[in-house]
Amino acid sequence: MMTLLEAIDARHSVRRYISRPLEREAVDCLRAKIDECNSKGNLHIQLVLNERKGFSGMLAYGSFSGVENYIVMAGRRADDLDERVGYYGEQIVLLAQQLGLGTCWAGLSYRKVKGAYALDSEEKVACMISLGYPDDAGRKHKCKSVEDVSNAGVSTPGWFEKGVRAALKAPTAVNQQKFYIEYAGVKDGRHSVRARRLFSMVGYTSMDLGIVKLHFEIGAGKDNFEWV
Repeated sequence: MMTLLEAIDARHSVRRYISRPLEREAVDCLRAKIDECNSKGNLHIQLVLNERKGFSGMLAYGSFSGVENYIVMAGRRADDLDERVGYYGEQIVLLAQQLGLGTCWAGLSYRKVKGAYALDSEEKVACMISLGYPDDAGRKHKCKSVEDVSNAGVSTPGWFEKGVRAALKAPTAVNQQKFYIEYAGVKDGRHSVRARRLFSMVGYTSMDLGIVKLHFEIGAGKDNFEWV
């Protein structure tokens, strides 16, 4: 299985899928990861299999095709829900990549299908992630520079720039990359890093920030620093 850094490099958004059931081993791995993310992230993520209505119709037309499986990213309403959805959802996305599956974050291009999943009255769907075997070669998007999104330089540790480079490969809504990562020095003997979202007319910056922070941790090494 590829490493997480290799999965970050290989991942791209997939909108077209082959009609093929997911292999049992892949489903078991995804469900185990979803259970872990639900527990650690206080979320209600659900895997929906063999369901063709969620990404069909006017909203999905011309964008998605062949989607028969998807992940419902949901949880109780809270100010930090979107960031948690991004952080833990991207863990599932990278695992899917390691399993040879394609994915795509979808903020709008889906519809809620009655009976496909269950939520209580205090929960909401933040977004969905399409899932399956790719029928889409994908393409690399233009991204900002390390200098555009961070204060990395000669005075910052080498691992910090590695983290920023991994963060630049994170999927963000319409590839907006509205984030900034700052090396904040040493506090109580620990390196400190601060990440913040920037203003966007598109929105989804909190969710994007969760995804970006996960990528940074993978690239930088989570044990090298603490978030402030």
